[in-house]
Amino acid sequence: MNIVVLAGGNSTEREVSISSGQGVCQALRERNHKAILVDAYFGKESMDGELFSEKYDTEQAAAWMRKQSNNLEEVMKTRQEFFGPHVLEICQKADIVFLALHGANGEDGKVQSVLDLMGIKYTGCGPLSSGMAMDKGITKMVFEAKGVPTPKGMTLEKGECSSYLSDYGMDFPVIVKPCCGGSSVGVCIAHNQQEYGAALMEAFSYENQVVVEQFITGREFSVAVVDGKAYPVIEIAPLEGFYDYKNKYSAGSCVETCPADLPASLTKEMQMYAEKGYEALNLQAYARLDFLMEEDGSMYCLEANTLPGMTPTSLIPQEASVIGMNYPQLCEKLIEVSLKKYQ
Repeated sequence: MNIVVLAGGNSTEREVSISSGQGVCQALRERNHKAILVDAYFGKESMDGELFSEKYDTEQAAAWMRKQSNNLEEVMKTRQEFFGPHVLEICQKADIVFLALHGANGEDGKVQSVLDLMGIKYTGCGPLSSGMAMDKGITKMVFEAKGVPTPKGMTLEKGECSSYLSDYGMDFPVIVKPCCGGSSVGVCIAHNQQEYGAALMEAFSYENQVVVEQFITGREFSVAVVDGKAYPVIEIAPLEGFYDYKNKYSAGSCVETCPADLPASLTKEMQMYAEKGYEALNLQAYARLDFLMEEDGSMYCLEANTLPGMTPTSLIPQEASVIGMNYPQLCEKLIEVSLKKYQ
């Protein structure tokens, strides 16, 4: 297949996206697909030459994308459009686009809407479900309505909310996070009023809506759901703090165990809630749902990630390896289940 791996973009998760895209592109080429890596935001300077060539240097393409990152802020000051030169033209020539974008403008349904309007096939969820899952406030409301356990919380608007937690009937500690951010960027734990004020300021520096929810002390888990079926549960145990941006992307900062060391009954329960959350948000193809579990076994679904990290060592590849699927096979599997949307 001729495949465009679309990565980069202009979100706070650009660098993670490039790593995902590089890994996916290389893996698909190992499976004899003609995959190329395209930067959604910076595009390609010309359409000269053969696009889907047998001879293609994925590392060189990723290095070029990382170099462009140095100019990202300057370009964003003067350019309004998201897609770079020739991006959509190139995508139209592919059999499918593998979305390796993360965060705003990639994971929130905007790119998916454009691709749908242009008749371009792509991996992952559609626009509506992507947008719902990206918004942690909406996700929380849907989970509560559909019986998926989630921490008590609320959505606050910048300039229209009280800075005192007691006004909302909640107690410390709480976790404060941007409503539509990813990779735990801007997420803070507040144990008292002073920390809460600082956490609100930090979260509101990213977005005009933030989610405040009861902080759950417990073990952290994640469950991939592929084509509606839950994969093995993985536990993430940060050596320090919680699973924030630093711990997610710093080598050796977490111990990841898959399958998680849990009684069979709790494993099945968590997988059941992962599938239920996937269904509640009307997700398609694949997603990853994150959980916290207290000592007594009470579990809470925090959010759904519709374009989760896809580096070779990311969580979903680890879960897939437990059921005998290597990384290149997983990349192919995600294309296979995504194509069902178009049947």
